[in-house]
Amino acid sequence: MKRRCLRDVQTAVDYAKSLQTGFCVMNILIVEDDTENGRYLERGLQEAGWQPVWHNNPQAAMLTLSGRVFDVIVLDRMLPGMDGVDALRLMRGANITTPVLMLTARTSIADRVEGLEAGADDYLLNPYRPDTFLRFISVYLRPSESSKPHLRFADLTLDLGQRLAVREQQPISLTMKEFELLKYLMEHPGEVLSREQILENVWGYNFMGESNVIEVYVRYLRLKLEDGDRKRIIQTVRGIGYVLREP
Repeated sequence: MKRRCLRDVQTAVDYAKSLQTGFCVMNILIVEDDTENGRYLERGLQEAGWQPVWHNNPQAAMLTLSGRVFDVIVLDRMLPGMDGVDALRLMRGANITTPVLMLTARTSIADRVEGLEAGADDYLLNPYRPDTFLRFISVYLRPSESSKPHLRFADLTLDLGQRLAVREQQPISLTMKEFELLKYLMEHPGEVLSREQILENVWGYNFMGESNVIEVYVRYLRLKLEDGDRKRIIQTVRGIGYVLREP
């Protein structure tokens, strides 16, 4: 078992390094109270060529965030003295917009929704493989390949530079994963996209998260894009997936 684990770690490191051609060194904040897990994550990220900073409590993490900018925050859900969701609310309340990947062993939809409402960009469920963890991190560190400044559909505009949606002249803030999902839909207007296509292109081919992750994010996009009397433009195609089209 130990040898297999080491092979998984090496595979993960090799994969992460393969994505770093032309990348700047990225800074990653880890907030994990378990010493063994914290050191394990820190070592894996270092071996992949990134610069992690590990704290075992959210108070120390907030102090570090007050004076340093990070590219990704890895936040454990269960923390001593303060729940990870409460810590995340503090970060968002302090206008810290860094993408947050939350680690959790809780599998209920209610727990997942609570984290998303607090401002999490994504969840990774325990137990997870080392290569899965590094693939998640790599997605958030990958620079945008698009050269278009905006995408437009009907009365919706997506600003790719500011990662901001605008509908009926009203700006709509998006989490990183909400942005990636909306961007993929807007790049294929009128095309029915299967759940498999969305998982592969937005979450990565080897995504290992909950099966309802697309539904959760579509729900949040709809709440933001269809506030008030705005028409629904993300349509469900029963048994297949979703399509961006006017009603």
